[in-house]
Amino acid sequence: MSTDDQYGGGEVGGTGQTRTRFPEPSDPYAPPRRTSRGLVTVVGVVVLLIAAIAFANQSRTPEDPPTADKAPTTTNPTAATGIAPVDGKSSGVPSGFPQDQQGAQSAASNYAVALGSDGMFNPARRRAIVNAVADAGTRTTLQSGFDADYSPGLLAQIGLTKDGLAPTGSTFVSRTVPAGTKVTAFANGTASVEVWCIGMFGLTGEKSTRPVTSGWFTISLKLTWNGSDWKVLETAQKDGPTPVTGDDPVSNSDEIGRAVTEFGGFTYAR
Repeated sequence: MSTDDQYGGGEVGGTGQTRTRFPEPSDPYAPPRRTSRGLVTVVGVVVLLIAAIAFANQSRTPEDPPTADKAPTTTNPTAATGIAPVDGKSSGVPSGFPQDQQGAQSAASNYAVALGSDGMFNPARRRAIVNAVADAGTRTTLQSGFDADYSPGLLAQIGLTKDGLAPTGSTFVSRTVPAGTKVTAFANGTASVEVWCIGMFGLTGEKSTRPVTSGWFTISLKLTWNGSDWKVLETAQKDGPTPVTGDDPVSNSDEIGRAVTEFGGFTYAR
């Protein structure tokens, strides 16, 4: 009876079988030696004990995952800690992050995703995103700055309509994926966080003059605690760090378009 459990545990009690050997009788014509009733009882008890141990090992459950009440194990700087992401959302953007460094990093990651999404190219959606992530004291300034960045001229240059929509038969791609975070300052209710990201940007379609490309960049966000959540005061962006490009074959436009529409994003937690 094998007692390997589904969580990698080893065997219990060898093969799970008990075998008793007796010395060979000296007289080959003598009748077989009988085992005593007491010995049979002992063997039976041992077998039952081994079976019980095997059953217990197979029935055990994996260790509970870490929760917010349990301190996470030691991790490297870019590994997830295991703390569950937040449940709340505002205009589709995660909200309600804890007032600590980890909460600031989680907020910065999710805000970087929102501010780097295709929604920023649509005036109404851009206004909703900025309202959700910006601090009340800097909301107007940030909104004006983003409106200037995503001007009608830029949209036309990319090949989008004034509402940020792709031409018929094409899919517009603008997606930001955090790779790691770093706190550069944390004091007096403010936090400065850098989010290292990879992004995808462009238009699918055979006639596209701006095919979807990828790039690496770092978004810097200065956050403030408003009494219930982290909110954005300032944002900035710089290129890199950029790893060497691999040898993966480039997908065609149709495959990229399907991937963008079929693969959803995540809520990020540090």
